[in-house]
Amino acid sequence: MACSVGLALCGQTLVVRGGSRFLAASTACSDGDSVFTYDCSAAEKTSRENRGEDGQPVDQGSDTILASTFSTSGSHFALTDDSKRLVLFRTKPWQCLSVRTVVRRCTALTFTASEEKVLVADKSGDVYSFSVSEPHASGQLQLGHLSMLLDVAVSPDDRFVLTADRDEKIRVSWAAAPHSIESFCLGHTEFVSRIFVVPGHPGLLLSSSGDSTLRLWEYRSGRQLHCCHLAGLQEPAEPGGHQVRLAASRIAFWAQEDCVALLCDCVPVVYIFQLDAAARQLEFRQPMTFQHRVWDVAFEEAQGLWVLQDCPEAPLVLCRPVGGQWQAVPESASVERLSRCLRGNWAMLEGSAGADSAFHGLYKATFDNMTSYLKKKEERLRQRRRSPPPGPQGPAKRGRVGPAALGC
Repeated sequence: MACSVGLALCGQTLVVRGGSRFLAASTACSDGDSVFTYDCSAAEKTSRENRGEDGQPVDQGSDTILASTFSTSGSHFALTDDSKRLVLFRTKPWQCLSVRTVVRRCTALTFTASEEKVLVADKSGDVYSFSVSEPHASGQLQLGHLSMLLDVAVSPDDRFVLTADRDEKIRVSWAAAPHSIESFCLGHTEFVSRIFVVPGHPGLLLSSSGDSTLRLWEYRSGRQLHCCHLAGLQEPAEPGGHQVRLAASRIAFWAQEDCVALLCDCVPVVYIFQLDAAARQLEFRQPMTFQHRVWDVAFEEAQGLWVLQDCPEAPLVLCRPVGGQWQAVPESASVERLSRCLRGNWAMLEGSAGADSAFHGLYKATFDNMTSYLKKKEERLRQRRRSPPPGPQGPAKRGRVGPAALGC
């Protein structure tokens, strides 16, 4: 599940989406104020009318963008919305190439490493592939799960497709024959919210889940290498309060220093980890706390970590490491220019202000039947203790009258 507000960055091209719209701009100051905007509500609608099982028209959606991503080189950009459309763009220069219909509302999408296809995961558990070179070709079913898919990724050599579902599983399938499963990465105890193949370390996978853990895997063998429990990183809950469940909405990676940024849904904190690829483990470095809800984060290799937050006055924050600690850059011409652009388009973001967690409905429901059973059992025992025992001291029992008692 994705938040309706998101941030995507490739090279120096930054995209911010909110509601049915997105805007794209350059982080380089020399590029002036050139901004590309697109509104899905103005995109072409499907000509066929979708009908439910009862023959009545079904909800056509609000055009809200559900997920978006760049291709590896940044030459293409794709998004999917809740009107069941996949929209493909060329980015140099920006141009909409096609609007295609998908079977069901999608939860995640990614380009293959070769940039020949877009893989789209949907709520029914299926993954479809759509051609990039033939932008109007229909999608082809690649694989399916028995549960809702929440994320999809590919290996750097395009040999494997990795999928994460609501039922705690990460599946590694052969791209050439998706029915052939290489491995499962098992260990999470709640839905798997995000998976991320680590750039520069093609055999390693990061995953996060509603069980409040960040895990490192060797995905071809399905072997777990390291597990970080995020609950231990939170501030102690106030008396009478409860610890917030942490499910990652974004895993970002900075290749310069093998740095991992983890953003959890509805929490104004970004957790920074260091990946030790040789030791196959993660080391927690610091929490970065913000005054406002953080919507999304993304690394730019040349500048640092961009943070998109729910604050009209300062919607974007740029963070860099200073003396081994990540800090917000106090003044930046790029940040001010882009923030000014977002302030002028704040209407597309304000609808998500204060929105509930995107993962709230995915947690397993728990039923404590044992407590009710023990309570009833204790009540029965108390009733027995209050009742007088049978026998000579108890109530007299009635019996048959024998012949001797009648004088016979």
